[in-house]
Amino acid sequence: MASVTDTGSEVRAPDHAPSPPAKPGATPRAASRRRVRGVPSPLTLRILAVNVLALLLLVGALLYLGRYQDRLVQAELDALETEARIFASALGEGAVQRAAEEPEQGQESYELSPELGRQMIRRLALATETHTRLYGPDGRLLSDSRVLTGSPGKIEIQELPLPPAGDPASRAVNEFYARFIDVVPSRENLPLYREPPGHAAESAAPPPPNVERALAGENSATVWRLASPVARSNLLLTVAVPVQRYKEVLGAVLLSRSGTVIDEAIRSVRTDILRVFAVALLVTVLLSLYLAGTIARPIRKLAQAADRLRTGHGRHTEIPDFTRRGDEIGELSGVLRDMTAALWARMDAIERFAADVAHEIKNPLTSLRSAVETVSRIQDPARRDKLMAIIADDVQRLDRLISDISNASRLDAELSRAALEPVDIGAMLRTLADIHHTTAEDEDEEDGDGTDAPPSVVIEPPRGGSLTVKGLEGRLTQVFQNLIANALSFSPPGGQVRLAARRTPDGAVEVTVSDDGPGIPEGKEEAIFERFYTERPAGEKFGTHSGLGLSISKQIVEAHGGTIRADNRLGPGGETTGAVFTVRLPRP
Repeated sequence: MASVTDTGSEVRAPDHAPSPPAKPGATPRAASRRRVRGVPSPLTLRILAVNVLALLLLVGALLYLGRYQDRLVQAELDALETEARIFASALGEGAVQRAAEEPEQGQESYELSPELGRQMIRRLALATETHTRLYGPDGRLLSDSRVLTGSPGKIEIQELPLPPAGDPASRAVNEFYARFIDVVPSRENLPLYREPPGHAAESAAPPPPNVERALAGENSATVWRLASPVARSNLLLTVAVPVQRYKEVLGAVLLSRSGTVIDEAIRSVRTDILRVFAVALLVTVLLSLYLAGTIARPIRKLAQAADRLRTGHGRHTEIPDFTRRGDEIGELSGVLRDMTAALWARMDAIERFAADVAHEIKNPLTSLRSAVETVSRIQDPARRDKLMAIIADDVQRLDRLISDISNASRLDAELSRAALEPVDIGAMLRTLADIHHTTAEDEDEEDGDGTDAPPSVVIEPPRGGSLTVKGLEGRLTQVFQNLIANALSFSPPGGQVRLAARRTPDGAVEVTVSDDGPGIPEGKEEAIFERFYTERPAGEKFGTHSGLGLSISKQIVEAHGGTIRADNRLGPGGETTGAVFTVRLPRP
């Protein structure tokens, strides 16, 4: 029934063809893509860089602590000012004596007693460990908590920098931290503190600016930057408060305190932040390596497997299966595996096609060779004419075979490049039926006697609405032409070839082509779609068909996403009454 012939032994191509030689320069590029084992991939480094950089920016912002330092400084200044007010109030009550010269109005006048001031300053400073100085109304230094006076002379107490402690590594860390804390947050904008020359009571050196404002009756607080850090701090906080009695300014008390407490608080906070940062960095690096491993390692395996497939000789290499991951890499793995399987299937089809072509061409060539070798030795004109007729038939058969092979080989490329357009299957079937009717009428007029009427083509009314699909009109026309021609060749004289089309409930278009012929041999329903398989009616001239018609039809239908199948029509008693081909095309 279908157009394909089983012609005996076949010449098959090997299971796999050797890989073509690499192009010049391909090997170095491929080698450059292979990474050295143990070297982190660029993707791993990028993931690490992105994650660690974000963490570093966050920690850097936390370590800045500018506002935190400002709040600590302000709190320390407030505490120092409160302490200075207490000192000033105490001095205004306990270190004041009646002035030697009374004012002209006869009112009482008071002045600070240097001796009482020194005693009170010493006792008050011991309780607070604050550098306290007392200035007279003329700005002269009256008392200093770090200067002790006695019979042997004067002793001045100076706070020295702490000696370096620990091993060289610890000292290097401390030195780096000391430099770092001066930069983050920056203290360069703070005024530089310089100790006034001469601290003795008899010195006539000008008082600090804080004291001048305090002698004018204002409280003054200033944060200074030390050129030589004391006790690991380069901050100095000073507060000057006027010493008053009955609103009369009798002097000023100046309190100075190192910023060691502030720096230790910032150091403690930074140490805690760095500890958390160390743990977070470790976790970030481990998670980044894990994340990079789950991404970079499978991709590298897929790339290596693809490279082995490209350079290998055989099919022993498979694409790793990561589809169980359920993510994009698993999807990529599945797509690559399907693509590889499709490529191998395409290569197998090409090899089988080449083997089938070689086998099919060999038969007429063998016949041609035998006829050509024989014709030169035969003298009988009748036999020679017969051999020449055989040669002409073989040449015609070769021409038809090569044309069909060329058409089949170009089919894939054409189907992959062409754009699909709406095609009305109902109108196409009506056109094909009209063409057959016109051709059949012309043949009847030529015969004249009307005997042995050829089979007719009958089209049933379409069912289910519009029969439009997306496809290539020329190729779909070729499919139904092949099916109609195949059905006509098996239909007896006066028989019918019925065309029916309908829209299925799922939106697909289903077309059936049935005939009244002998049907399809049992078990050959799938084999008739193979290339070069021919099962022709008895009495038909050998070599009329190449055996590619149904194979090409199946290829076209499957390229449109549809299916084609062949079955036998059965009568009421179960007997075969013909064959039916069903083509199903998907909804547009």
